[in-house]
Amino acid sequence: MRVASSRSVSLLAAVALAAACLGAVSGCGSQQKAGDSHEEPAHRARKVAAAWDGSAASAAWRAGYHPMGEVVQLPRGGLRSNADTRAYQIQSFVLRGTLPATRPKSGRVAWAGGESLTRPLTGVDESYNTLAGGRKGGKPHLAVTGAKLGEMRVDTSRGPAVVPAWLFTLEGYDSPLKQAAAVPSKLPQPPIKRASNVPGYPIDRLVKISADGRRVSVVTLQGACDNSPNVHAWETPDSVVLSADVTGKKRDGVCTKQGKLQQVTVKLDRPIRDRVLLDAITGKPVAFKPLHGPSPSWS
Repeated sequence: MRVASSRSVSLLAAVALAAACLGAVSGCGSQQKAGDSHEEPAHRARKVAAAWDGSAASAAWRAGYHPMGEVVQLPRGGLRSNADTRAYQIQSFVLRGTLPATRPKSGRVAWAGGESLTRPLTGVDESYNTLAGGRKGGKPHLAVTGAKLGEMRVDTSRGPAVVPAWLFTLEGYDSPLKQAAAVPSKLPQPPIKRASNVPGYPIDRLVKISADGRRVSVVTLQGACDNSPNVHAWETPDSVVLSADVTGKKRDGVCTKQGKLQQVTVKLDRPIRDRVLLDAITGKPVAFKPLHGPSPSWS
C-alpha cells in the first residue's frame, strides 16, 4: 500500500515510547535483539487476516457497536474563539447549572436499513467528567449550564449510526455540545496471539477514516534513530491488517529512548466499509482515539 502522508503528532510521545520501547537504548528502533529470529511483517499480516476472516471474533465484531469516529459533536458552527478551542482541547470545563438526576439505563443504536442494537447508557455525570478530564476550573474554560438526553450521528464499524447522546448546553452558544452516551460493545477476543518476534511497534490509534473510506489515518511510534515510518495494509474481503515499519536507521549520533508519535495516512485499494481494521503485531482491532477530546470506551 502507498503511504499518502505523515506528520508529527503533538502528544505525550516520551511517555508512550517509554511504555512501548522495551529494548536496550541502542536498539530502540526495534523490539528484537541481534540474532533473534524475525517474522516478516507481511507474513504476520497474512496470518492475522487468515485468523480473523470467517472467525467467531469477526462475527462478533460485525454484530457490535464500535465507534470509528468522533463521539463528541461541537456546537453548530464550531467553537467561537481560540480560547474556547483551547479549553476543549485541554478538557477545561466548569459546571454552572444542574445536571439531570435520572436517566434511562439503556438506549437504541440504529443503523440505516433497520438494524439496531440496545446498549447501556453512561450517566450524565460520568459523561460530563469525561469531557472535563478531571480538571477543576482554571482558564480558559467552557461553562456547562445544563444537559438533556438526545441523539447524534456516530461513524461506527457498521457504518453511520444514530445513537443516544447527552446534549450539554454551553454558556454563550445557541446549540449544544453532544457526547455519545451508548456504551461501546466489548471487543471480541482475538483469534491469534500477539507476535513477539515481529520488528516495529503496534499501531497506536486510529484517528480518521476519509469520507469515501479509502484512506485511514493512524498514529504510530517512531524511535529516535528511525527514519520516517511506513504503514502497509494487507487487504482481504473481511479485514485490513496494518503493519508499521521504518525506512531505515540514522547512522550518526547515539540512539536514545526518546521518540515521537507520527500520523500516517494509508490509501486502501477499496473502501474499508465494514471490514475490521487490525494491527499486525497485537492481532487486535485498531482502536479509534481522537487527537483531542474524549475517546470511546473500548473495553
